[in-house]
Amino acid sequence: MSRFIIHIATGPENPTRAALGLLVARTAQEEGHEVTVFLAGDAVDLLRPETRAAATGIGTGSVREHWEALRGGGARLFASGQSSKARAVTGDEGVELAPPARLVALIAEADRVVSY
Repeated sequence: MSRFIIHIATGPENPTRAALGLLVARTAQEEGHEVTVFLAGDAVDLLRPETRAAATGIGTGSVREHWEALRGGGARLFASGQSSKARAVTGDEGVELAPPARLVALIAEADRVVSY
């Protein structure tokens, strides 16, 4: 199977697009692919449980449900440390706060990179 990175920079201002990125990641994971999700920019707001609970996309499902499925299914979860610091987001269980160099390394390891 392939290694996917789903890079999401869209946050709760566009819940349909944010949920779509997580839905694609979840689908890839359920099909047996190795999945890494990297949140950056406004997407780091999705690390807040109350934001995840409120964000539901039109036709793309619940951000919270996708996130829980990814975490429960063993997806590797990262968030931009710089974006998080700028937005006073301290992280979430199972999420590694990472610098841009880590994202570059993850991209170099991946078979496919998808951005939302």
